[in-house]
Amino acid sequence: MPFWQLTIPASPDCSDGLTNFLWEQGALGVVEEEAPGVPPRLRAFFAESMSSTRLLAAVQDYQASLRSLGFAIESHGTEIAPLLDEAWASAWQQSFPAREVGRRLLVLPPWIEAPARPVGTERVTVIIEPGRAFGTGHHGTTEGCLVLLEEALAAAPGAAVLDIGTGTGILAIAALKLGAPTVLAIDVDPDAVSAAQVNGGRNGCAGLRVRLAEPQEIPDRFPLVLANLLTHTHLALAPQYTRLVAPGGSLVLGGMLQDEDGRVSDALASAGFTTRSRLALEGWASLRLDARAS
Repeated sequence: MPFWQLTIPASPDCSDGLTNFLWEQGALGVVEEEAPGVPPRLRAFFAESMSSTRLLAAVQDYQASLRSLGFAIESHGTEIAPLLDEAWASAWQQSFPAREVGRRLLVLPPWIEAPARPVGTERVTVIIEPGRAFGTGHHGTTEGCLVLLEEALAAAPGAAVLDIGTGTGILAIAALKLGAPTVLAIDVDPDAVSAAQVNGGRNGCAGLRVRLAEPQEIPDRFPLVLANLLTHTHLALAPQYTRLVAPGGSLVLGGMLQDEDGRVSDALASAGFTTRSRLALEGWASLRLDARAS
């Protein structure tokens, strides 16, 4: 059975909107591709039963609406082409190779087995099924958060964790694999909650609790809080971060464009946070901040 592969140019400020639109159109999978020197793009896969003409027209209409709102949308490069069944499976799976992150982590999809490594060089494996929820470890913002999460837990071993906007659950699962005793993962998207629960089970994470909730609904404070969200969301949540991070605790944030993270660190500095680390990858910035001790 053949499938359709739709390829769309995508800039960082419109990638999330385009991705959500493609899922709404019935995509079987969406892959975000970024490489040095190559404009970023999305590849989406659709069943043969979809009308390629209508699908392409719907995408072009959506791009035109984004353009009318002032987004810089590339007018050329959107293409649709058939793929055979085997080619679809290969294209989807090849987009998610095993990936070493930081000093200790290995992120891989369930169809890849962890490679054997010499004794003493083994990595902690985090198995993530790619799907509708965000976070596979193959995006600069997720990788940056994972690296700073590893740093934060090395500095505060045994810290309980809150993961805000958990997506696939990748940060929550990595936190448990790196030694956190318990993690509460929350999201406002039911698909994300379901994905995080499935991935948590796949990784044998007994200490993981996943809830459909907003930060405002969480009454407890945590030694370590994680949030891989967009810049404007971090700014809106600054009062919640102040409330949720325990005195002397740490906050790891991702999802900020490289020229926007200064706004977040400045906003949180006025709330008593000190920026401890900054990591920029693929045009995205991640921050590790410490709260006042008292």
